[in-house]
Amino acid sequence: MNLPNKLTMFRIILIPFFIIILAAPIFSGSVVWAGTSISMTRLIATIIFVVASLTDFLDGQIARRNHLVTNFGKFADPLADKMLVMTAFLFLVGLGDVPAWVAAIIVCRELAVTGLRLIIVENEGQVIAAAWPGKIKTTTQMLAIILLFLNNVLFDAINIPMGLILLYTCLFFTIYSGIDYFVQNRSVFSDSF
Repeated sequence: MNLPNKLTMFRIILIPFFIIILAAPIFSGSVVWAGTSISMTRLIATIIFVVASLTDFLDGQIARRNHLVTNFGKFADPLADKMLVMTAFLFLVGLGDVPAWVAAIIVCRELAVTGLRLIIVENEGQVIAAAWPGKIKTTTQMLAIILLFLNNVLFDAINIPMGLILLYTCLFFTIYSGIDYFVQNRSVFSDSF
């Protein structure tokens, strides 16, 4: 297993820790950051999420630079992203920070694209790598999640709800990239009708 694939596996391993921190908060108290109080639970969960998100950036960079792109990486990397992002959105809905309808659209898109990828693998024997709209979607999702978990503390002083702005930006790219995947791969369904 090469380094990019190890980073992807590390990201997957971090997800249960992220869940445990949020589901069974063992940390009490809060910290004041930029004049806003943040619970220790949210702060630690955000740190885990940031580390996991950085592995997403690193594994792709290392794989492309060193020609270490593998079918496992093309499959596992987006899967790890989806697992991490969907977990975070579910918790943000539970915390009241994200409307359920936004999370539902994101989850439905992720499941639909994953299903499409599986059909393509079965029919054509190849794994499709993430396209640029999907990469923008993932980046905006991860940034939105970080700001939402941190209660937008980085932008409170200038009174810009950047977490919500990024949330709706990622919703746009979620829908756009989902449509793009299906349009680009519509030939998969040509024999189905």
